[in-house]
Amino acid sequence: MTNFIPIFPLDVVVYPGENLNLHIFEPRYKQLVAECLASKKSFGIPSVINKKVKEFGAMVEITELTKVYDNGEMDIKTRGLKVFRVLEIIKEIPDKLYSGAIVSYPDNYISGNPELMRQVVSGIKDLHKVLNVKKDFKKDEDELLSYDVAHHAGLSLEEEYELLGLMDEKQRQEYLKRHLNKVLPVLTEMEQLKEKIKLNGHFKNLGGFAID
Repeated sequence: MTNFIPIFPLDVVVYPGENLNLHIFEPRYKQLVAECLASKKSFGIPSVINKKVKEFGAMVEITELTKVYDNGEMDIKTRGLKVFRVLEIIKEIPDKLYSGAIVSYPDNYISGNPELMRQVVSGIKDLHKVLNVKKDFKKDEDELLSYDVAHHAGLSLEEEYELLGLMDEKQRQEYLKRHLNKVLPVLTEMEQLKEKIKLNGHFKNLGGFAID
């Protein structure tokens, strides 16, 4: 299925199920949001990386209009719905300040491997422990999908976008597992090095080596 959607390109990656708060201040996006609120329709957020609108993005729905300012700016809460692929960008739309796009919606398989997901969650917990970060995923661990944890796995924006383009949950789980297996040893070694540097100059309680 293909259709036309209004778009709000941003230098973020939005995943299905993700909650995203936005402050709307540009006239074109104030118009877009006002129309979506009036018609109760969703809009698309294609990812922008290195100042280029990318092929994939996510449809989002407005879940709450939190505040309207005197100058017409708005604070809104949104939630990611599904992934789309941009087929064509329509830069100018009659009587509209914002742009749009013709998009399709790839089949997206969300059934993953429970054991693999447990390994991913365990790896993210180890990562957070090394970084001294606390994170509540606000879901039972058995219900977590890759989309729920991807932003907390230490991915770069480019890597988050690569994951958005994977249309199979098992592939996304494998991607996160490989990433964690790569970065965890490096970060752990860095933390050990930091501790070693901290000890430098202090009295050390070291046992002598006995030479036979």
